[in-house]
Order: sequence, then structure tokens, then C-alpha cells
Amino acid sequence: MTPITVIPGVVFGDGSLQFICGPCVIESEESIHRLAAGIGASLGAPYVFKASFDKANRSSVDSYRGPGMKAGLKILASVKKSMGLPILTDIHEPSQCAKVAEVADVLQIPAFLCRQTDLLLEAGKTGRIVNIKKGQFVAPLDLRHAADKVASTGNTKIILTERGSSFGYNNLVVDMRGLVMMRSIGYPVVFDATHSVQLPGAAGSKSGGSPEFIAPLSRAAVATGIDGVFLEVHDNPAAALSDGANALKLDLLQSLAETLRRLHAARIG
Repeated sequence: MTPITVIPGVVFGDGSLQFICGPCVIESEESIHRLAAGIGASLGAPYVFKASFDKANRSSVDSYRGPGMKAGLKILASVKKSMGLPILTDIHEPSQCAKVAEVADVLQIPAFLCRQTDLLLEAGKTGRIVNIKKGQFVAPLDLRHAADKVASTGNTKIILTERGSSFGYNNLVVDMRGLVMMRSIGYPVVFDATHSVQLPGAAGSKSGGSPEFIAPLSRAAVATGIDGVFLEVHDNPAAALSDGANALKLDLLQSLAETLRRLHAARIG
């Protein structure tokens, strides 16, 4: 496996444990800067800041989606400049890739879109790191086909992310064997601990969640062997405009990160 350097100190696949953290969606410029600073203080180390400028796959047509690409990228660029943080954000259409790549260090392929060939190809052509989220309907080893599409552009800066698999209606489960299988494809693997505890559509017009399982699933994933942990973090999940039901409360992040780092050190020690 070839390590993938996002910025110095944030390298996936070199034996370290990295963090991708931030709110689900951009709610305001002030909230984004506040959360980015709070997450940085909690982690005490460089990390990848994530937030979406548009959530194009919300349950309801009335759900908040974000400020849009133009305004959203401007906000993300301000975080990147003022705090020196690398940025990850979602892309949904091939036409977005080049423009988003001007700001984002990591282009994220949403789980529902992990088989969209044109999107994967255009993301690869930007030369940016591409984080492919495994669809809830995709077998772990089958994610290699999505990775192959990106790699066909000559870009092998690929990260694969597990976010749970559909199990009946309105429920997700995580098979820890899948993390091992995905890692055998040859790219760094990240565990998305917060989307994995989501209950899709369980709250009627929006998704529910079981955030009490974020910590135990994260511990299990780190013990299994991964390169990074993805966490949607909010300082007031009950008031979050998207995915609050499965978000990690900011004041719990420091303790969780310390535990995961100890587990990782014990595993590789």
C-alpha cells in the first residue's frame, strides 16, 4: 500500500491513525469556523476537516441541503486559509469536480453514487485524493471496481470508506470483516463511525440514529486495523440541520480520540 499524504502530518496508509471530522453540512460560516477550531482543540493534531456544501440525497424535499457550491466553497476556502486545514467535501455531479478540486484536498464520492462511472472518472482526472464511500448495497470486495475506475485515470490517490450496510428496513450494520477485505484491495481504509449508526428514514421524513454505538464501533474498527476514522461532529446535535441524530457531540471527541489512539498504538506496538 502506498501512503497518501494530504498535508505533512496527515498521511493515510503509513501506519498512523488519522481523523476526518466536521459537521454533515455547512450551516453558516460562523458555525463552520467554530466547529473547525473546536475539533482541532479536541484532537490536538492536524486532521481533515469535512463539511458538505450540498446534501443532494436528503430524505425529504423539504430538508436543508446547504448553501450550494459557490457559497459553500468560499466558506471552506476561508477555513483552509485561516486554519491551515485540508478540506474534504462531497461531489455529486461530474461537472462539479474541477471546480471543487480548486478548494478541496479530498473529493468524496457519496455512498449512493459509488458506482457512478462518469463521476468517478472526473474525480480521478482532477488529481486530487478521492475518498470513495462504500454503498450500503455494495459488498466490500466489490468496491475495487469503483477504485479501478478512478485509477484508470492515472490517479491512485484513493481512500475507501466503510459506512455500514443495509440490514432490512431503516437499519444498518457493520461487518468488521469488510474492513479487512477492503484493505486487501490495496488502498487505505477509513471507518465512518457516525453514518454507520444512522437509521435511514427511521424518523419519517428524515433519518434517525443510535449515537451510543459510535464509540464501541470505532473501537472495534481500530482494533481490526484501519487507517482513519471519519466522524460527523456537532456542538449541538439536537439542533443540527442534517444528520444530528447520528452525530458525535463535540465535547465527547477528545476522550474518544484518545481511546482510539491508545488502541491503535497497542495494536501496532
